[in-house]
Amino acid sequence: MAKKEQETKEIGITAKKDDDYGEWFSQVITKADLVEYTDVSGCYVFRPGSYEIWEKVQEFMNKEFKKRGVRNAYFPLFIPEKLLNKEKEHVEGFTPEVAWVTHTGDSKLAERLAIRPTSETIMYDSYKKWIRSWRDLPLKINQWCNVVRWEFKNPVPFIRSREFLWQEGHNVFATKEEVEKDVHDMLDVYALTYKEMYAVPVIQGYKSESEKFAGGDYTTTCEVFLPNGKAAQGCTSHNLGQNFATALDISFLDKDEKKKFVWQDSWGFSTRTIGIMIGMHSDDKGLVLPPRVAPFQAVIVPILFEQTKENVLKKCAEVRDELSDEISIMLDDREEYTPGWKYHDWEMKGIPLRIELGPKDLEKGQAVIVRRDTGKKDFIKLEELKERVKKELEQMQDDLFNKALKMKEDNTVNAESMQDLMKAINNKKLVKTNWCENPVCEEAIKDKTNGAKIICIPFDEKPKGKCVYCGKDSKHEVYVAKSY
Repeated sequence: MAKKEQETKEIGITAKKDDDYGEWFSQVITKADLVEYTDVSGCYVFRPGSYEIWEKVQEFMNKEFKKRGVRNAYFPLFIPEKLLNKEKEHVEGFTPEVAWVTHTGDSKLAERLAIRPTSETIMYDSYKKWIRSWRDLPLKINQWCNVVRWEFKNPVPFIRSREFLWQEGHNVFATKEEVEKDVHDMLDVYALTYKEMYAVPVIQGYKSESEKFAGGDYTTTCEVFLPNGKAAQGCTSHNLGQNFATALDISFLDKDEKKKFVWQDSWGFSTRTIGIMIGMHSDDKGLVLPPRVAPFQAVIVPILFEQTKENVLKKCAEVRDELSDEISIMLDDREEYTPGWKYHDWEMKGIPLRIELGPKDLEKGQAVIVRRDTGKKDFIKLEELKERVKKELEQMQDDLFNKALKMKEDNTVNAESMQDLMKAINNKKLVKTNWCENPVCEEAIKDKTNGAKIICIPFDEKPKGKCVYCGKDSKHEVYVAKSY
C-alpha cells in the first residue's frame, strides 16, 4: 500500500445514520469535502463540493424566476437601525438574532448598523422611491446574498448556521389578488426545485399564526420529512399584505388618480436545502448526490497495470472526452491510490456513477458502470456507453425521488387522540391530525409531545372530526412532527 493511501485509509464514515444521526451527518459533510469549520461558531467555509451544488440550484431557479419576470439585483449588507425599526412587528421577530456593527476602528458609529437578517426594510426603502404610478407595477426583484442570524441554538452546518446563503425575492403588486397568486406561484418554484434538482418531495401548506413570518399576513411553506423522523422547513413564501407598505409609505397613483398602498410578498430559499438533501439521500457509506446537482455526475476509474497502463489510460481519456459534452465527468488517473481505495473515496463523496475500465474490459470492448445509490453493477459495450450513462443518471434521479416519497408515505400516520399522537411522535412518525385553531391547543401539543409541533396546514386539507387535544370541532387538518 502506498504511503499516502496508508495515511488516509481511515477516512470512512464510522457513525451509522440510524444510530447517531448527528455524528453521521457531521462526518459526511466533512469527509465528503463539503464544509470546513472556522473559529467563528456557526460560520462555515462552503468548499467547492457544496458551493457547486448551490450554483446548479441557482442556475435552475434563475431560469424559473426569469420566466415569471423576476430580475436579480443586489442591496446593501448593512441596515441603519432607524430603517429596521420602521416596521415594528417585523423587527421584533428578529431582534434576538440581529448582529450589530457599532464601531469603525476606535470610533463609535452615530447609529448602529444591523447586519441583514433579511432585507425587507433596506429593499423597500428603495422601492418607495421607484414606485410612483400603477405603470411601475408589478415590480419583481430577487437577490442572491448571505444573511446573518445570530441564533443561540446549537449550530449545525447547512441546517442551522449563523451565516448562510440564500435568495430572497420581493415582489410588489397593485392588487391583493395578484399578490395572493404570486405567493403560491413562487412556492411552486421551490417545490419544483426540490423535486427536479434535489429529488426531494415536499408538503406545501400554510404556517400557523404563531409560526408565520413576523410582519406578514400569512406564510406558506414547503416542509420536508426526513428519514431520521424529523421535519425541516424547506423554504417559505410570505404574503406581506400592505403591512410594510403602510409602515414605509410605499404607495402609487392608480388609474383612478387615487393614491393607494401596494401589496407585497417575499420568498426565500437557502443553503439549508443542501443539508435537507444530504439527510434525505445519503447513507452509511457517505454522501449520495442526485445527478442534477452533482458537481461531477460520473468518475472514470482506470484499472492500471504496468504493461497495459498506457492503453487503458488512453481509452479512459477517449471515453471522458466522448461523454463530457453531455455530462460532467472526471478521470481519476491518480497512481498513488489503488482502484479499491478510489471506489471507496468516490462513494463517500457521492458521485452518482462510477465507470471502471481495465485491460480485460478493453479486450471485451466494454466498461463497468456502478450506481452510487444502489451499488448495481452493469457491463456495457463501449459503443453503447454514452446512452446508457445518460439513461442511468436520469433513472437514478427518479429513483431517489420515488424512494424519498415512499419513505414519507410509509411513515405518515393518522392520529385521532393525544395518546395516538404521542405514540406516533415517539416512533418518529409524521402525523396527520386535526386542530381547532386555538393556539392554546397548539402549545399543548408541543408540550405533551416533548417538542413536536404543527409544521404546516396542507393546502389540500380536509378538516373533519375533532381537535386532537381539546375535542372541539376541527378547523384544520395539520401535520405534526419533531422539527429542526
